[in-house]
Amino acid sequence: MSENCSHNCSSCKESCNDRDPKSFLQEPHEMSSIKNVIAVVSGKGGVGKSLVTSLLASSMQKKGYHTAIMDADITGPSIPKAFGLHEKAYANEMGLIPVKTRGGIDIMSINLLLDNDTDPVLWRGPVIAGAVSQFWSEVIWEDVDYMFVDMPPGTGDVPLTVFQSLPLKGIVVVTSPQELVSVIVEKAVKMAEMMNIPVLGIVENMSYYECPDCHSRHSIFGESHIEEIAAKHGIPAIAKLPINPAVAAACDLGEIEALDAPWLSELSSSIENMGS
Repeated sequence: MSENCSHNCSSCKESCNDRDPKSFLQEPHEMSSIKNVIAVVSGKGGVGKSLVTSLLASSMQKKGYHTAIMDADITGPSIPKAFGLHEKAYANEMGLIPVKTRGGIDIMSINLLLDNDTDPVLWRGPVIAGAVSQFWSEVIWEDVDYMFVDMPPGTGDVPLTVFQSLPLKGIVVVTSPQELVSVIVEKAVKMAEMMNIPVLGIVENMSYYECPDCHSRHSIFGESHIEEIAAKHGIPAIAKLPINPAVAAACDLGEIEALDAPWLSELSSSIENMGS
């Protein structure tokens, strides 16, 4: 530490042992009230991260909590579609107002700001990370008990921004059964460990298919590995989501809130206990 140190780490470019890691935390909007922030992450895309985010938010909302979703997947937003949202977010003189779902969940997504849902977002990494920061600091999140942040896959700019600047209580990791995916997932888990963020649970999507006639289970994409990963890293809760056409149909129809998700009950209870 320099003798001329001002102790304002947020404006300092030096690297020293006295740097406060909390100095990167960004303040939310002055009118926001957010009790618990949980990021939903994955090592790669296409494993059902947005699905798990939607189901967890819906589950906690049904328990009587006020939940919110910040869609941080700027270039691949799918949260509004899952909830059947067609109206656009708007701003007043105080800040941006999130859109409410039929069940009362507050949502902010880039697709709620674009003229057309199919318009691509052609931004480079720093601009995308800046947009996510604005979703935190310029949106008015009122009386939120649990906010779930739907992250883009991997360990790039946006995950790093969220991990450093939002007061995360923990993360939920989403994976699928393939051995290769499991290896990639460990990168996300290790990133959280390096940044001292608890891993609250791991969800294996497309874990199995249950025959509707004989109720036997078939591992279409290979045998599960999440017990091994959870045991290795001391992750307290695991969940396995089946291949279920009803789940895909609910997302396509924008009726994800109407879907019961008993597979996530243990994880939801763990999150509830964490926030109490």
